[in-house]
Amino acid sequence: MLSLSEIRRRSVEFVQQWKDESSEDAEAKTFWDAFFQVFGQNRRQIARYEKLVMKAGSKAGYIDLFWPSVCIVEHKSRGKDLDRAFMQALDYFPGLTAEQLPRYVIVSDFARIRLYDLDEKTQDEFVLEELPEKTHLFGFISGYVQRKFRDEDPVNVKAAELMGHLHDALKDSGYTGHPLEVFLVRILFCLFADDAGIFPRDQFVTFIDSKTREDGLDVGSQISLLFQILNTPEDMRHANLDDELKSFPYVNGDLFSEPLPIPTFDSTTRGALLKCAYFDWTNVSPAVFGAMFQSVMDPVKRRNIGAHYTSERNILKVISGLFLDALTEEFEKSKNSESMLRALHTRMSDMRFLDPSCGCGNFLVVTYKELRLLEIKILKQIEKVGNKGRRGLQSTDVSTLSRLSVHAMHGIEIEEFPARIAEVALWLMDHQMNVEMAEAFGGYFVRLPLTDGPTIRNTDALELNWKSEVINTDADAQWFILGNPPFIGSKMMIEQQRAQIKKLFSNTPGSGVLDYVTGWYQKAAALIHGTNITCAFVSTNSISQGEQVGILWKFFTQKYGIKIHFAHRTFRWSNEGKGVAAVHCVIVGFGCYDRDTKYLYDYESVDGDPVRQVVLSINGYLTAGEQILILSRPSPVCNVPAMMFGNMPLDGGHLLLTPDERNELVRAEPIAAQYIKKCIGAWEFINSVDRYCLWMKGIAPSELRKMPIVMKRVEEVKQFRLASIAPSTREHADRPWEFRDTRHPDHNYFVCPRVSSENRLYIPIGFVGDDIVTSDSNLMIHDATEYHFGVLSSTMHMAWVRQVCGRLKSDYRYSKDLVYNNYPWPANATETMKEAVIEKAKAVLQVRSSHHGQSLADLYHQTTMPADLRKAHQALDKAVDLCYRKEPFKTERERVEYLFEIYRKLTVGFGVEAVNKSKRINTKKQL
Repeated sequence: MLSLSEIRRRSVEFVQQWKDESSEDAEAKTFWDAFFQVFGQNRRQIARYEKLVMKAGSKAGYIDLFWPSVCIVEHKSRGKDLDRAFMQALDYFPGLTAEQLPRYVIVSDFARIRLYDLDEKTQDEFVLEELPEKTHLFGFISGYVQRKFRDEDPVNVKAAELMGHLHDALKDSGYTGHPLEVFLVRILFCLFADDAGIFPRDQFVTFIDSKTREDGLDVGSQISLLFQILNTPEDMRHANLDDELKSFPYVNGDLFSEPLPIPTFDSTTRGALLKCAYFDWTNVSPAVFGAMFQSVMDPVKRRNIGAHYTSERNILKVISGLFLDALTEEFEKSKNSESMLRALHTRMSDMRFLDPSCGCGNFLVVTYKELRLLEIKILKQIEKVGNKGRRGLQSTDVSTLSRLSVHAMHGIEIEEFPARIAEVALWLMDHQMNVEMAEAFGGYFVRLPLTDGPTIRNTDALELNWKSEVINTDADAQWFILGNPPFIGSKMMIEQQRAQIKKLFSNTPGSGVLDYVTGWYQKAAALIHGTNITCAFVSTNSISQGEQVGILWKFFTQKYGIKIHFAHRTFRWSNEGKGVAAVHCVIVGFGCYDRDTKYLYDYESVDGDPVRQVVLSINGYLTAGEQILILSRPSPVCNVPAMMFGNMPLDGGHLLLTPDERNELVRAEPIAAQYIKKCIGAWEFINSVDRYCLWMKGIAPSELRKMPIVMKRVEEVKQFRLASIAPSTREHADRPWEFRDTRHPDHNYFVCPRVSSENRLYIPIGFVGDDIVTSDSNLMIHDATEYHFGVLSSTMHMAWVRQVCGRLKSDYRYSKDLVYNNYPWPANATETMKEAVIEKAKAVLQVRSSHHGQSLADLYHQTTMPADLRKAHQALDKAVDLCYRKEPFKTERERVEYLFEIYRKLTVGFGVEAVNKSKRINTKKQL
């Protein structure tokens, strides 16, 4: 697939070629052949000219260009009527089968191009010269199929803010905790019911406005009475009840059953309630409930339980790949067959859904909404084909048409309050969809009293047996598992959570570094083993990077045979609540069976729309290709010099010196000067900060005793080490004048920081002299050359780093065992190619040295990086790329997939085990 930049370049050339072509000389077939080539497609392989079909009116005609199920092209001479051309294209539709019907129609007269998207009901027209700016419209040709998801409605956020004010007013009055939470749930239901047709329109707001005092003193008691009424069947209510209260319907569903303390209102609190009541809730999605409670819950508590309440737009990314796209495709194929439509309807009624970290139910609510909308489409189509002589709809009672209910929705939530919200949100979405169905087929459909509701369990999902308590895998129902489990990184987990993960993974080596979300993956994988159940989870992108990938997917592949069916690579996942918390996430859809077609969604930017690509397989790094497991290894997979840690002081700070301490020591004990060296950690190396150390490897005892001040420092090191609870630290107390590690070379050597900002295009690495000691916050290579520096400074290596290395917060955490030792170096680079890399590497070093007084932090900041250094790196990138292959790499993902394929060939069993040294590539040649 061509890169977007290449498509644009080709489109410019296409315009230059055809803009001056006269209509007499122009040949339509040549024009369209060239047009398709702009987007990387050979027209002959996908479309044909002059397709003969029967037109409307029983006349035969030839389609100018026909790509079955995708597009029709109708071409006219320059200046001809494009509206007429479009109508002519539509005339061919009766002669096509349902499977052949296209989504797109293109009409043109050489000078103008007009594109119709019949699904989206859009039309775009432009002159030929504008094609380079319009190439995105033709993603269906190039393979860049953009999925558009609906944006959040601002009305949802406004509703959440209003409820937040009411919450604050009640809490300030002293009404808190569980009673406040349940009270707000009930108020939310009443507000929604007032505008959505569950109650007579404005019944609740009229009750509050006309039946309570303006000072608010009786509001609490009146609302408490109303809650009792809503929980009482009409035939059991008191005969002398106020007519207005008596007219409220019986709700049931346990929503109003629990007795609550009566809240105290004043005029301010009553005003906050009335503002909520006068707000129009008609267009508020029940998914806003999560956003509302994100805006009012305690922020610290929210972080601890990992609650992230998300937008419908992002939820659709999960459910579309999991089941909705497949159902929609089946619906399109079944449109002309009543039996197929009914079979699809039956299949949907057998579907069950579990969100094992459901929070306020957002995923279940949106899932139910999309299913009901599709059900309405199916029923309309059954009615349509039935009017052509078939049975059609057999009932005129709209309440019996739907075969779907919230009973199919199951959730697990550790907190009681969100669990209750999830139940109510599902009921309200059910009502919205009942209204939609009533509008579509006539009648009035309100499902009251509430019965046969959703099942939301209030417990810890990781401690619950999903098979025995939630899902019966032996039943006929088709189950789907989905959600966004808590976003808690491995470093942020409390000990109880870490113990849960280790237990779930049977104390597999390395399981202690797995994020908390992997516990839900493991519970799901164990449940679905041997079934056709499919799952899709949102996760922070850390599970598709670094050491977690090898540990996680080795476990899943070997124990359960898990296959990834679809995945969204890194994008920004945000919610609708206050502050709009956002993290970089991925979506992984998986099952214990394979699929012929898999979809990988990529993003040009983390805030953009996904571009879908069909791939044969998806690995744990969420790239196209066979499963590959990159695990820590003690030595390089290729024949390159060993990388090692710098020297750990383990000294309590007593062997380290600031510049002032160094100067003071030299003045007091001049003999100490010969034992002082510069000492750099990652911070000092990147930021050009001076620090020093006492480096006394092999010093004679008599020499040491000549320096009393130094001796005092040495004694403090000894005491520090002896006081440690770690036996390995105490062992080093017998040589307290030395660093724990003394691997310092006697020549220039290579240094790489172990932690570096993700905002840099390249990790700042380099060479230092033997007069500088590096601490263990750096890695070092004693025998590295400019060739090694060049490759490790390249975009190719950085693509590997971004995919394979772990993260400290969001910064790169470079690991010698995981990143360096597994890196696939160029296997077939000639000496000439290597010399080119060396030349360009030296140029990078030379440019860096020419910027006197500038730190590596200054030089490699994305904004301040000097133009000459950027240019030098670009030249180096080209030289390194040529060591791998002649064809340029278009995207970072292409680089990663290429490197993974090399790595797979270098290793045994997809990288699960270290390779036999005798099978290594280029083992006889020093790289």
